[in-house]
Amino acid sequence: MASEDEISLLVIVVDVSPIWWGQQSQKEPEFTLSKCMDAVMLMGNSHLVMNRSNKLAIIASHCQESHFLYPNKHWKAGDFTGDEAASSSGDGKYELLSVANELIAEEIRNLMARTDVRGQQTETLLAGSLAKALCYIHRLSKELEAGPEMKSRILVIKAAEDCALQYMNFMNVIFAAQKQSILIDACVLDSDSGLLQQACDITGGLYLKIPQKIALAQYLLWVFLPDADQRSQLVLPPPAHVDYRAACFCHRNLIEIGYVCSVCLSIFCTFSPICTTCETAFKISLPQMMKPKKKKLKLAT
Repeated sequence: MASEDEISLLVIVVDVSPIWWGQQSQKEPEFTLSKCMDAVMLMGNSHLVMNRSNKLAIIASHCQESHFLYPNKHWKAGDFTGDEAASSSGDGKYELLSVANELIAEEIRNLMARTDVRGQQTETLLAGSLAKALCYIHRLSKELEAGPEMKSRILVIKAAEDCALQYMNFMNVIFAAQKQSILIDACVLDSDSGLLQQACDITGGLYLKIPQKIALAQYLLWVFLPDADQRSQLVLPPPAHVDYRAACFCHRNLIEIGYVCSVCLSIFCTFSPICTTCETAFKISLPQMMKPKKKKLKLAT
């Protein structure tokens, strides 16, 4: 267990892609976005009650924005305090947890209400959400610079498929998290994510594609709630195979063998004498067998 003076910050990034969750509600009505958010709030409340110094942040990764569900401007301004907090905890629940749940539910309702995917991009801005999580961790660590040590980790709950267009941004976020010793865990609901497999393997986090979506709360509590120090004492699922294929810069396809620019390290699936990223021109020497050769003719005697 972490010491009383040590601060443990957990940032949960939830994929709230409206298209994926709309299709999911038709295929499996028993597991909807509201059920997922209930499991996320249960995970967040459990993290807060494990230690009085623990801190929590929840970010919704949408197709149009990355939005903080908790903490938000209402929480910072103190709009939900006093009698309202006391009335919301009539069931005996700790009032701060009850207020946090109400804030998260209200923010996710407002976010989904103003969603309009017509004529706009439908890809989830996961790389931007992770970058926002890193910025929040950095800001909080600066505020607590003179105080106790803070250990941070990010949990990604992934629903929709990967977007190859975000490959470079995603890899930059992964290496930034590795440099700051921030773990990235991934709980995947649908198809496997090669980007998150790389993120978990590079930062030392856990990657798990859950076999049953309806049991999301159990997987979050038993696998992802323990921190890095406690995981060494647990029997966790075996590590998954990591797909280290890169996405080419020209067509955004995952490739195993490609051409790399020696100047900017851009990756291409087909050879080009000029790098389209940094516009570096490469000198190409013809193969020796294609160069014209002068031969002396020998006259027959």
